[in-house]
Amino acid sequence: MIRFQIALALVATGIACAQGDTAHHAAVDHRGDDAMGFSHEKTTHHFHLYRDGGAIEVTANDPNDAQSRDEIRMHLAHIATLFAAGDFNVPMLIHDQVPPGVPAIEKLKSAIRYRYEKTARGGRVRITTTNPDALAAVYEFLRFQITDHQTGDPLTVSGR
Repeated sequence: MIRFQIALALVATGIACAQGDTAHHAAVDHRGDDAMGFSHEKTTHHFHLYRDGGAIEVTANDPNDAQSRDEIRMHLAHIATLFAAGDFNVPMLIHDQVPPGVPAIEKLKSAIRYRYEKTARGGRVRITTTNPDALAAVYEFLRFQITDHQTGDPLTVSGR
């Protein structure tokens, strides 16, 4: 009987955690839609880790959705400018917390470069650095983004 009660408690805890994760992710999506100016349902986020930094990439799901494409481009161009100035208020607003890596990124902002690039269906912010401490902070930030946005992107560094 005690084993059954323990098993039932573990199942209930797992359900509560899953519901909490679902609620958290829904809140991230909702705040993201407001802060970014486009729908998470019409777009796809990707976060990539490269040997020299990484990238934040967003694309319109529909190749004919010019409105989402243009909103993505406007947002990412703005994000590149904000990040270069050491301003990470947008991700803090979206995630309702200071994302891991941000304090070090802000401290080492002069060692990190942010370059906005257009893509066919959206854009990307390419992040580069040669500073090992800045690189570690960028990886921490991007891994958090991958996990919190549930993109399924690899948490490992690619050869690029």
